[in-house]
Amino acid sequence: MEKTWGLAHFWAQGDLLTQSVAVLLGLLSVASWYVIAVKALAVWRARRCHRRALTAFWGAPSLPAAIDAIRRDDRTRIFANLAIAGANAAELHREHADRGIGAGVSVSDFVTRSLRSQIVEAQAGIESGLTFLASVGSTAPFIGLFGTVWGIYHALVGLSGATQVVLDKVAGPVGEALIMTAGGLFVAIPAVLAYNAFTRGNRLTLARLDGFAHDLHAYLTTGLRGRPGDKLVDLGAVRASRGV
Repeated sequence: MEKTWGLAHFWAQGDLLTQSVAVLLGLLSVASWYVIAVKALAVWRARRCHRRALTAFWGAPSLPAAIDAIRRDDRTRIFANLAIAGANAAELHREHADRGIGAGVSVSDFVTRSLRSQIVEAQAGIESGLTFLASVGSTAPFIGLFGTVWGIYHALVGLSGATQVVLDKVAGPVGEALIMTAGGLFVAIPAVLAYNAFTRGNRLTLARLDGFAHDLHAYLTTGLRGRPGDKLVDLGAVRASRGV
């Protein structure tokens, strides 16, 4: 009677180790696609709102109003946190510049350290999930290959007691075992592609954040303030010229 080979037969004939590898690959696939969906939505939303948020920030009449304009939205919270950290550092330096650890440290250095620390923290949040995708992309093919090797070994052991071995009895189990390698590639390829795409998207976000930090540093240390793509202007001088 002719046998029917396929996924169901491979699962039924596999042992606990083979089935465990298959389940592991399935879990990795589900988890990686979940991370991909969440990160893709976050990057898409960030691209839509970041430029608009920066325009709203620099268009606000005061620093508290500017921070309040962007802190309400979780998509622009990283810019609000950076502005808050810089503003707190500048205020703290003004209050303690003559005594304590702030003595002898310029406001520029003090604000710069605070902004850098906040950028590092923001980068850690932006890159969350990428390590998992990189791990899945690098290990899933080897997990699938291990399942293939074990499946072939299991199939050959099952045929070891046969007095006559024909090609169809060997080709079926070996072909089924190769499904594990295909499964590993199916899990790894989307994870690697997504990792590369998100790395590029995060690099653009960090570039915007770094540019915002430079403009914010200039405003907090010199009083000059500008909008993205525009020259920095002294708002105090503008108000004085208008008699405000």
